[in-house]
Amino acid sequence: MNMATGEFTASASVSGELAIEARGLVKRFDGALAVDGVDISVPSGAIYGILGPNGAGKTTTLRMLLGIIDPDEGYRRVLGADDPQDVARKIGYLPEERGLYPSMKSYDAIAFMGALRGLPLETGRRRGKELMEQHGLGHAIDKQIRQLSKGMAQTVQLLGTLVHEPQLVVFDEPFSGLDAINQGKLEQLIRGLADKGTTVIFSTHVIAHAERLCEAIAIIAGGKVPYAGSVEEARDRIPAQVRLETRNPDGPWRAALPEATRRVGDYWYFPLPESGVEPLLKALIEGEAGIHSLSIERAGLHDAFVAIAGEAAARDMVKQDAGDSQ
Repeated sequence: MNMATGEFTASASVSGELAIEARGLVKRFDGALAVDGVDISVPSGAIYGILGPNGAGKTTTLRMLLGIIDPDEGYRRVLGADDPQDVARKIGYLPEERGLYPSMKSYDAIAFMGALRGLPLETGRRRGKELMEQHGLGHAIDKQIRQLSKGMAQTVQLLGTLVHEPQLVVFDEPFSGLDAINQGKLEQLIRGLADKGTTVIFSTHVIAHAERLCEAIAIIAGGKVPYAGSVEEARDRIPAQVRLETRNPDGPWRAALPEATRRVGDYWYFPLPESGVEPLLKALIEGEAGIHSLSIERAGLHDAFVAIAGEAAARDMVKQDAGDSQ
């Protein structure tokens, strides 16, 4: 990542082109600053996550990128166009606020959503039926939306987002309200889209989804982006942790442990020294620690989020996740 600009180049982007590029996006509502100078670069073909609690500016940022609302300041370029509306037919968008006409048949609802993006209705109906069969909803093709379960209706709207085969798919909190099984299916679908070369960008307050799926992320907190780059670089901001278990509880080997060492049960935990593990091992052996086990554990994305965005933002994310699961 270029630390000066926040740009990230994903290895999966063969062409090196950017599907989305935004610089200095600012948006105010009734004088209140909702988004404050957001910079984002999304490589073509990447899976990109925007992480942050509710109220952080995620939805507003996505709507500016899509041209649903215009920024008060800043620049955005989407699929090579300065005006996102010029390439709207190449984009699939699933908003957080879901809604379908309850009297429509399922496959007609999919076709209708495709028609809004320029897909002929008959083509949309044919693809809608095919997609429903592929995703285990063949039995519900002729059912009205009002006859579907909540999860089935959400799947229908998701398929309507994809029926016109967009180059860029934007999901706003797509996992919200889904049970664990359907969350797993959605993760598989997102990976499948990326495998076909589709660029996927989604917002979420659940860090685990981003850690499993994303090559790159932007963290939003208070309308600002304190970090935009690869997941790996975010995790590398926190030193790896050493977990040590010894047979001897005390002895001269204790002097080799860093000042930041803490003990939890039978284990000692401390940051991996800059000199690496080899000098430490030598000191432990010579000090007769009696090493029972030693492992080096990399920081997870949650730890990186806390370090970058702060504990308050992380707590808000956890509260929202708990609310979704109820």
